[in-house]
Amino acid sequence: MKAVLNIAHRGASGHAPENTMAAFERCIELGATAIETDVQMTSDGSLVLIHDESLARTAGSPKLVKDVTLEELQRLDAGSWFDPAFRGERVPTLRELLELVKPYSLLLNLELKNGVVPYPGLEEAVVEEVRRFGMSDRVILSSFNHYSLVKCKRLAPEVRTGILYMEGLYEPWDYASRIGAEALHAYHYAVLPEWVAQAAERGIAYHPFTVNEPAEMRRLLAAGVSGIITDYPDRLAELLKDAEVPGG
Repeated sequence: MKAVLNIAHRGASGHAPENTMAAFERCIELGATAIETDVQMTSDGSLVLIHDESLARTAGSPKLVKDVTLEELQRLDAGSWFDPAFRGERVPTLRELLELVKPYSLLLNLELKNGVVPYPGLEEAVVEEVRRFGMSDRVILSSFNHYSLVKCKRLAPEVRTGILYMEGLYEPWDYASRIGAEALHAYHYAVLPEWVAQAAERGIAYHPFTVNEPAEMRRLLAAGVSGIITDYPDRLAELLKDAEVPGG
């Protein structure tokens, strides 16, 4: 059976505060073979890893990411909201994650968060950073903004892209081929075995999100997906081990 990517959603976000170094380090310990995270840009052009455009939920500030400098951002506590044990965790930079992952064989799924807030130059900056670390072959760039994915592919044809979408995209494998994407990052209900097969015939991989229940993981593994994005990489690692599906 083919290798299946165990993609840790915002790191091991079921066990540690999402998109922090604690979550990234934990997911490696729990058997993840890839890390999914969200990339935004501060007012001074730094690439930082945080899901929400607002800092309110995870960092306790009413400001937006785009309106603070990196120095201001990293003074905030991004761990206590999850559990007091994580007090002092910071919003990390993309560079910090690349430095962490570089010695391992893990892949990175970088979601560009440029749908609600436009970040001029985000694609160029992310591609430059990935290339600086020599990790173009270990990165998948994804986004709900498909214009951004087309731009990424033009900037860096060697870097894979993944189309994020919810339900109802008709024959998404044809659409992926049209815009040069290698993967479909579909909401997990929008994944059926026959669709996975049709995509595979065209060289397009399915990496559904966000799958936390073992029963749904089993369904998707049986459907033949190439990877699963989950908050609990330990659960998926156990299933892959039990099913003798090679993770990787």
